[in-house]
Amino acid sequence: MSTVEYAHVTTGADNVPMLTGTRIKVVEIVLDHLAHGSDVQEIHREFPHLSLGEIHSALAYYYDHQEEMDADIARRLQRAGEFREKFEVALGPSPLRLKLKAKGLLP
Repeated sequence: MSTVEYAHVTTGADNVPMLTGTRIKVVEIVLDHLAHGSDVQEIHREFPHLSLGEIHSALAYYYDHQEEMDADIARRLQRAGEFREKFEVALGPSPLRLKLKAKGLLP
C-alpha cells in the first residue's frame, strides 16, 4: 500500500493533522466546511492567510481519512458536551443559553 502525502498537511507527535507552518488543525477547516457549508472561497475569506492550495489540501486529507476524522469530530463534540454539563452543574446555565432555550433555538 502506498503512502499519500499532502503538500500542506503534516502530523505531529500527537498524530493531529495540521496545516504545515501554521497552528491550524485540519479539523478546523473541515468543521467550517461541514458545519457551515462553507466552500473553499468562503473558508479563504475567513482564513485569508491560508492559500487556496492549503485549504484544498486540508479538505482532500479529510475526504481521504473521513471515517477516522468523523470519529475524532464526534469525540470532540462529546467532550465539549461533557464540559458544558460540568460547568452548568457548577455555575448554572448561562443567561444566553436560557434566552436561546426560551426562544426555542436550543433544545
